[in-house]
Amino acid sequence: MKRAVDKAYEAIREAILSRELHIGAQLTETELAAQLGVSRTPVREALRRLSNDGLVQFTSSQRASVASFDIDDAVEIFQLRATLEGMVCSIAATRISDEEVALLEGLADSMEREAREREDGFIERISSLNSEFHRRILEAAGTRRLANVLAGIIELPVVLRTFHRYDDKQLARSLGHHREIIDSFKAGDGEWARSVMQAHILAARASYLKSGVDGADGATATAG
Repeated sequence: MKRAVDKAYEAIREAILSRELHIGAQLTETELAAQLGVSRTPVREALRRLSNDGLVQFTSSQRASVASFDIDDAVEIFQLRATLEGMVCSIAATRISDEEVALLEGLADSMEREAREREDGFIERISSLNSEFHRRILEAAGTRRLANVLAGIIELPVVLRTFHRYDDKQLARSLGHHREIIDSFKAGDGEWARSVMQAHILAARASYLKSGVDGADGATATAG
């Protein structure tokens, strides 16, 4: 049976990633416990875990809310991702299995189809697929310590409305990077993989700085 703290963690995390809980929303232990059917203790622990993931922040008085980010925070996140995910990609290129490569190709196919068909909600679906793409690379690398560091950072673009500020050219470039990352994995070339991932994230940073920080819904917008 799933532990109460795991249940609370997964439920609150999903509510944040799906934007049911918006950036800056207050997170009250009593209310969350009642909604989830658990006591306050597992909710408190779940919020601590989400704080470690970078999805929840605490004030000096220990009040919790969905984490918010200013431009300096976002730029710092891009820098961390470029360095650490570049390293992850380099490691994954030497370890990834054919089955994992095929899974990445399927995710890339789905993102490209969404971009081509442009049905309602396609940006949200691309954002979710993109996070899954990056998460699968992290799993393929099999680096536990790096995984712990990057777990929250990889999810943050979903919270921050990834791709919402991309124009058609920028979106095509981002999806093209995914294909080149896959090609580098097929070649088993770690340096190629590292350089493409870093270019992928730094291009996203440039797009972010060019477009500004305020999205249509008032949330900070990033890409990658």
